[in-house]
Amino acid sequence: MAIGASSAQTAGEETDTTERGNPSQLRRRLGRSDLRAVPEARRELRELLRHWGRPGRSEIAELLTSELVTNALVHTDREAVLTAVVEQSQLRVEVRDFVARRPRMCAPDTDSDDGTHGRGLVLVDAFADAWGVQPHEVGKSVWFELDAEAA
Repeated sequence: MAIGASSAQTAGEETDTTERGNPSQLRRRLGRSDLRAVPEARRELRELLRHWGRPGRSEIAELLTSELVTNALVHTDREAVLTAVVEQSQLRVEVRDFVARRPRMCAPDTDSDDGTHGRGLVLVDAFADAWGVQPHEVGKSVWFELDAEAA
């Protein structure tokens, strides 16, 4: 299943059925500072992962994806691209932005108004089976992987 949509419009959204065992993919452009894209990306990922992995794995994927999407939109003030590739045994999610500055893992900001800032990469580090940052000629991708059967 390939899904592509802009958060500003859903034109261009398409669904392809693939045979079992072949990878399925979600690819979505994220509009500049469009935080409505966060729940939309979670919903699209949930649909993609409907029959994937052990119980709880798709929920972890949703959480980590929303953290990466939020980071890209809040900390770069630019557009980004979300790509998720699901195979029978593994999921890889990456969020590419177009700012070279590498993300830093830091302690949560307990002085912030709502106490929620600074947890994104801490959560990714805690729950992902693997994760990293891939520099590009323009910008970078922050990615994570989850094994379908990990506990």
